[in-house]
Amino acid sequence: MNKGKALRAGDTIGVVATSSPATEEVLVKSIAALEDFGFKVKVSGTCRETYGGYLAGTPQQRAFELNAMFADEEVDGIMCMRGGYGAPQILNYLDYDLIAQNPKLFIGYSDITALHSAFGQHASLATLHGPMATSDIAHGLNDWTKQYLLRAMTRPEPLGKIVNPPGEEISCLVEGQASGQVVGGNLALVAALMGTPYQVDTKGKLLFLEDIDEEPYRIDRMLTQLALGGLFDDCAGVIIGTWTDCLPKKREGFSVLDVFQNIVVPYGKPTLWNVQIGHGTTNMALPFGVEASLDATGCELTIEESVTV
Repeated sequence: MNKGKALRAGDTIGVVATSSPATEEVLVKSIAALEDFGFKVKVSGTCRETYGGYLAGTPQQRAFELNAMFADEEVDGIMCMRGGYGAPQILNYLDYDLIAQNPKLFIGYSDITALHSAFGQHASLATLHGPMATSDIAHGLNDWTKQYLLRAMTRPEPLGKIVNPPGEEISCLVEGQASGQVVGGNLALVAALMGTPYQVDTKGKLLFLEDIDEEPYRIDRMLTQLALGGLFDDCAGVIIGTWTDCLPKKREGFSVLDVFQNIVVPYGKPTLWNVQIGHGTTNMALPFGVEASLDATGCELTIEESVTV
């Protein structure tokens, strides 16, 4: 896999708007917070634009600026401003050869799942599923989240064992061991990519899933889509993150855990539950496209390879 360099104090992070817009006030706060981390910040133009109310610029504008950030020799790493919606719109406009030839650490989650998958499969780029500028960093990260993010960004070494914060236990849904590259991300986006050239390739890999504000019946529908598409047949193991506000709203019924037990557990793939990665208070950085080992019986996930050089 292609890898960006580990970042150091004084390096420049390019903040890009790949999806939805943010307010100027929150953008300014995010820039100040990144500078407090010791980085310089370069902001793309669409970070200050709105298109159609829910997008930060046209798909062509957002793709052009993301391509430009990879080509810009002054930019050392790239962080998405926020998620929301819009990343799938830009996939056909990206220059994957340029990105492969100019590998940089790329950070984001949620809607950015589309870009993680596209970069991994079309530019062979290892990426980092982690906190973003205006949605997370501007509001302050808890110590656990900040520690994992800065370790992944600045140290060219494997993260090692992923450990939840105190009071949040990782549990086993299916016993066994597995290893492979980590792929996946937000369930809604993984489902949205099905049948496209950017569909997540899970063959021999560890599939990570998380989501926010989805009722169990909707999670059931999306997991069923993944199942029908062969993603659980192909994967080596499953890593289940956080499911923030994913509760039944209109009627009592299955919980999210029930849905995973009904749909995913029967595949018999080693499966971990409640890894604190996703839209929750804690969102530990998780490298994609690098080797990891999953010991579901021992409730352990270990990242064996660095996401940077």
